Amino acid sequence: MQSTPLFPLPVVLYPGAYMPLHIFEQRYQQMVADCLDGRGEFGLVYHQPDDQGPFMIEAGRVGTIARIEKHQPLPDGRAMILVRGCQRFAIAAERPVEKLYYEADVVPFDDVTLPRQGAIVEVRARTLELFMTVVTEAADVGDEIPSYDVNLDLSFQLAPAIQIDGRWQQALLEAREEVERLERLEAVFQAALDRHLPDE
Repeated sequence: MQSTPLFPLPVVLYPGAYMPLHIFEQRYQQMVADCLDGRGEFGLVYHQPDDQGPFMIEAGRVGTIARIEKHQPLPDGRAMILVRGCQRFAIAAERPVEKLYYEADVVPFDDVTLPRQGAIVEVRARTLELFMTVVTEAADVGDEIPSYDVNLDLSFQLAPAIQIDGRWQQALLEAREEVERLERLEAVFQAALDRHLPDE
């Protein structure tokens, strides 16, 4: 368990994904400065104020550790940062208020089971084939097709490509088996493919 700064935002950061962030509120300017002086990490937690109201640090909420990869200072203390998603975490307990920003004790949030490598590679290959079919149907001539590694968790590699409701993305982040995540992704890919297929 470790104390971690928290940054609630209406976006979901997946492990391995990169995300640019504009830091303009004073409290998060201070958070970034403190992170750069320390481990260079904070916890990004999905929070949509319009749906969820004020941010509350409830035990059990799941987020992703964000590691600051690049930092570009801007006027008036603002900054642009590029973060990379690391491991998932769950909030264990709120920390006493000592700083301008939120802090909590967090614990790792890992998958409940690790799939057999041979079996999961077959599932990943099937999901990737469906995804690439969708990409090929939607791509313009000359578009660069990304590459993916089926020897690593494919669900979090593909998830950032989906522009969908944040609550769906958060549910995917919280799913604790890769096969389940891949099945959810396949359903989205198949629906997208069905929309592109000509009517018979």
